[in-house]
Amino acid sequence: MDLSEFKKRYSALEKKYKLPSFRKLCEDFDIEKVAEKESDYILREIRKLVVDKIVSYLRFFELLLNPANAPLFFLMLIKGISSSDRKLIEGIYFKLGSFEIQVIALDIEYSEKKEAEFLIKIYDEWQPVKDDMKKFSEVVARNWNNKSERRDKGYFG
Repeated sequence: MDLSEFKKRYSALEKKYKLPSFRKLCEDFDIEKVAEKESDYILREIRKLVVDKIVSYLRFFELLLNPANAPLFFLMLIKGISSSDRKLIEGIYFKLGSFEIQVIALDIEYSEKKEAEFLIKIYDEWQPVKDDMKKFSEVVARNWNNKSERRDKGYFG
């Protein structure tokens, strides 16, 4: 299906279930990718995209909290993290984890109404998580820049 057809189908579902606007979901979760698929279950396809993005962030934060097998990049990020930064990371991680848990029941038995309810709930709950992730990205950028400045001041003889 093409994007304009997808938008029409979504618009009908948006009105029926009072879903977030197409634009808002695209901004946060790139849902326009669903238009590339042929499906009669577009809310399920949208939910899968939403959850894929959430799970990728969940795995990122999991590596920060448990870096046993993490690449060097993660170890460098962790080095400058304070205890308050760690609490922020843990809060984000547990919220993302709760999103993943909520989706289990939706995968077991399809219900358009439940898919719509999940999308409404996840969009609303995502907004404060997004704010926390912005705070975290500022912490990481600051720490990364500090490491870079320290490295530049070294002496190589």
